Amino acid sequence: MRISTSIITIMVVILGLISSPMVKGMRFDIKTGATKCITEDIQSYSLSVGKYSVINPNEDYPLPDSHRITIRITSPLGANCHYADQKAFGEFAYTANEDGDYMACFWVAKQNPPTTLTVEFEWKSGLSAKDWSRVAKRGQIEMMELDLKKLFDTVNLIHDEMYYLRRREESMQVLIRSTNSKMATFSFFSLIVCLAVASMQLWHLKTFFEKKKLI
Repeated sequence: MRISTSIITIMVVILGLISSPMVKGMRFDIKTGATKCITEDIQSYSLSVGKYSVINPNEDYPLPDSHRITIRITSPLGANCHYADQKAFGEFAYTANEDGDYMACFWVAKQNPPTTLTVEFEWKSGLSAKDWSRVAKRGQIEMMELDLKKLFDTVNLIHDEMYYLRRREESMQVLIRSTNSKMATFSFFSLIVCLAVASMQLWHLKTFFEKKKLI
């Protein structure tokens, strides 16, 4: 009975993680001639999807042709993951090739008179990038299979996250050891220099006193 209770507790915790996915959704303003960039830390081999659209300032009329944006998403190494020019809306999907901060930059061409555009942007990565809503419309049995698959994917995601954090911790430890070694070497040479300077000062004082016949 205790084992069953523990399993149920673990299931509740993991399902809680599933029900609150990591999603970056926002709405921001951007002036014509300006650029706005957003970064997202994504692990390698993770799926990343998103969509963007320019909000119509007057819903009674069509969106003006001047309300267009250009978007470019780049990897930490500068490779293009998505590019679209002069679009009112769009979607993107790609798989990350390396760990790090991926950057999505929006910019609007200069206009006269200048104006401000409102952009709605949604960016999902990892487990939250998978669209479960289409599958969730099936029967109860398939819903159970769906929960198991979500649980399996969540466990894999947690495992990958732990492995990623462990790799970063190892790299930080290597950096700390290297820094400590350099500091120890620097301290040793600093001590040698101080002793050499002190010896030279003592020798100079001794020579000076001997010349003055004080000693």
